[in-house]
Amino acid sequence: MIELLILSGKGGTGKTTITGSLATLMPEKILADCDVDASDLHLILSPSNQEEHEFWPGVEATIDQSLCDGCGTCYELCQFAAISLAETAQLLPFSCEGCGVCAHFCPSKAITMQKKQSGSWYYSHTDYGPMLHAQLGIGEENSGKLVSLVKKQAHDMAEKKKIKWVLVDGPPGIGCPVIASMSGASFALLVTEPTKSGLHDLMRVAETARHFKIPTATCINKWDLQPDQCHKIEQACQQMNMPIIGKIPFDTEVIQSIIAAQPLNVYSPDSPAALAIRSMWQEIEKLITMEKET
Repeated sequence: MIELLILSGKGGTGKTTITGSLATLMPEKILADCDVDASDLHLILSPSNQEEHEFWPGVEATIDQSLCDGCGTCYELCQFAAISLAETAQLLPFSCEGCGVCAHFCPSKAITMQKKQSGSWYYSHTDYGPMLHAQLGIGEENSGKLVSLVKKQAHDMAEKKKIKWVLVDGPPGIGCPVIASMSGASFALLVTEPTKSGLHDLMRVAETARHFKIPTATCINKWDLQPDQCHKIEQACQQMNMPIIGKIPFDTEVIQSIIAAQPLNVYSPDSPAALAIRSMWQEIEKLITMEKET
């Protein structure tokens, strides 16, 4: 099984658009959207949900108003300002971290810790293969755990069905969800854009991938908008021994494909950006083959 992970050090680089196009080019595969905080691969691939599962990763304080005498112990001890105090204590759920200190020290035993649903994950069908994806609740934590769950389900399905490829649309940035998405990855494609912030965040995610010993390559999206900045990215990648395997030009057909809710390689297969992505996929196959042989 080979997992291709698509990452970007920042949001808005075109990572998901490229993932959607690669989904049309890659042979039999399992798809996984691990950007659980703001998943949007489904907007391109139009999945048909087959299964929905609740995600219960943690706990939250619950206050029994009939037992609470308003002593204020929980209010004084809470380090997250998750409790307000009037005649009785009131929980501010978006602030509660589930640490349990309030429940442990409540003299009237009015507070208990209850399991908390933080989101849902889905198994769906698409025209391009089975898809695992998820949605974290508004303001919820544990996105790293949800990413790990989505990836485990994708890997388990690939092994069960004996499918060679797993294509993962990873989260932006370098935080906990990104680190969780790197677990088990065979190869990472880092998508950037020709801007100063694009270069800065590309280097951060490249260093993170290097720390976990994941082979990487770079794709510069909309490279022709700022050729000088693109050249600086090429120089930085050369210094890091990280190959650039794709330079995708700015293409208005990309915008139209998003409006039409279709992968670019389906909506406009002969457009400049679609042809560049097709060429990049061939380079990805070559690089992964070389990595497996070494």
